Amino acid sequence: MRFTKMQGLGNDYIYLNGLDGLPADLPALARRMSDRHFGVGGDGLICICPSRRGDFRMEMYNADGSRGEMCGNGIRCLGRYVFDHHLTSRRALAIETDGGLRTLELLGTGREISAVRVHMGVPAVGVPLALEAGGTMWQLTPVSMGNPHGVVFVEDPATLELAWLGPPLERHPAFPTGINVEFVTCPDRNTLRLRVWERGSGETLACGTGACAALAAAVGQGRTERQAVAELPGGRLELFWPDDGQEMVMTGPAETVFEGDYLV
Repeated sequence: MRFTKMQGLGNDYIYLNGLDGLPADLPALARRMSDRHFGVGGDGLICICPSRRGDFRMEMYNADGSRGEMCGNGIRCLGRYVFDHHLTSRRALAIETDGGLRTLELLGTGREISAVRVHMGVPAVGVPLALEAGGTMWQLTPVSMGNPHGVVFVEDPATLELAWLGPPLERHPAFPTGINVEFVTCPDRNTLRLRVWERGSGETLACGTGACAALAAAVGQGRTERQAVAELPGGRLELFWPDDGQEMVMTGPAETVFEGDYLV
């Protein structure tokens, strides 16, 4: 079975072309292939499938085999995949996801792609909640980007033990299906600095939907302007939220790491 390993700011996924069908038991396959010691290694598995609503459909599985509704870094890489593999010649695409239809633009000239811009949907920001994790109370702001997030503003995300704090917040009883958790600081009004504990994958080097959720929460609390740069361990994303009720826009890189064959 042919696969492609891709990454957006170090948030890495294994891609399968499923336009003509896919292997059975994708959750189990995602767990095996995502294993960084005995598999290919990645934060999850993404399948490119036919769509009745868009140009392609993104079917995403986290590293633990659970299904994900949406992935910001993953959808940028999917856009590059279908272009680089000559599955389309278009630079403006509509991608169906479990979190809704998303549109993206492949930036660059000729066959070159310098970055991918994604219209990420309209954020839905909830009322902050006080939740306990690791013996401490945290104020968490729920945000939906088509998938569930909880944004926690802190002084310095770099000082936190995410392996200790992430799991109890990800699986808190207040969120029966689990959440992605962002630990965020705003050093100025146009910058977000964050680390992310991803539902089903643990800490990742970047999270596109998480960065968007962080900006939505920050704007709602008056911490930043609507245009900002998100600084993550894997790199930087450009974010812009034109106004309430409008789609947030995210721009960032998408790169192929390698291709290979996997014995199923």
